[in-house]
Amino acid sequence: MGWHPVLRRYYADPDLHDDASKIDSTLCDWFREVLVREAEAIRAAAQRCDSRVARAVRVLEAAQGHVVVTGMGKMGCVARKAAATLSSTGTPAIFLDPADAMHGSLGMVVSGSVLLALSNSGETREVLDLLPFMLRQKVATIAVTGSPGSALARHADVVLDSSVTSEADPDSIAPTSSSTVALAICDALAVTLMRLRGFTKEQFAIFHPGGHLGKKLLLKVTDVMHTQAKVPSVAGECSLGQAIATISEKNLGCVFVCDDQGTLEGIITDGDVRRTFAATASSSDNPLVRPSREFMTSSPATVAADELAAVAINVMEEKQISVLPVVGARKRIVGVVHLHDLIRSGLA
Repeated sequence: MGWHPVLRRYYADPDLHDDASKIDSTLCDWFREVLVREAEAIRAAAQRCDSRVARAVRVLEAAQGHVVVTGMGKMGCVARKAAATLSSTGTPAIFLDPADAMHGSLGMVVSGSVLLALSNSGETREVLDLLPFMLRQKVATIAVTGSPGSALARHADVVLDSSVTSEADPDSIAPTSSSTVALAICDALAVTLMRLRGFTKEQFAIFHPGGHLGKKLLLKVTDVMHTQAKVPSVAGECSLGQAIATISEKNLGCVFVCDDQGTLEGIITDGDVRRTFAATASSSDNPLVRPSREFMTSSPATVAADELAAVAINVMEEKQISVLPVVGARKRIVGVVHLHDLIRSGLA
């Protein structure tokens, strides 16, 4: 794929390199200015926090139905994201398109619902048209608006001020800072509700079973480990030759050395075998006939079957190993987990 003609002009011609550098600097300045303006707008919103925030959180927490989030245009985009964030963090929420609402979609609003209405101007006709219905249904309304004196604000039960001094573009015409502040306020509501309810990361994972986080928090070692005949193990008195044969047979790169009760004593890896033969290459001693216990690494790292698979990954990364014995009561071997299994599961 070739460069855009403008880029080719400024970067391909050596005579224009100085100009290109100046343009780069200007572009970075413009980019940075937007981030700073939006950050300052969010900071100003944070400084306006008062008892209305607590009232809004309490109203949302007490909702018996869904939190119905609505908005038009860019605020509609923010409202969709807000509904998704609330739902994934323990507050059932749905997005209601205010234009569709007047043509049947109001049926999703039930008694006990709460309306979270977003409008920067507070005068969005489609949003205002919802209010009489909400009043008849006794649905509490929380307004997030940049105009605290607007019609939406006057008819809302709680008003959260999302006003900004200007948008982030030079002419203050594109919804940028205003939509960012509204989004930040909705995020703050969702997170505050999480903390109020004691919502945990495990609960969060239940709502995200297909995502990476869901796998990290739900997948356990027992779900990915090899068990029974697939576990490479030998008795301590078995010869190193037998231990090597087991390593080759089970194809996991190691063998566990156990006592008569199946209690883990140590581990012999491919690397241990190579180092053993390197050390005895000039000796007449044959290590293959000696007991495997002599060549094992004692007290290797282990993991319990009911631990999260993410814990196994952490141990492997810390110890720089690719295989981990899974032990139960009294350190008896119950399985083995390999890094490849965790990679296939999507965790690593």
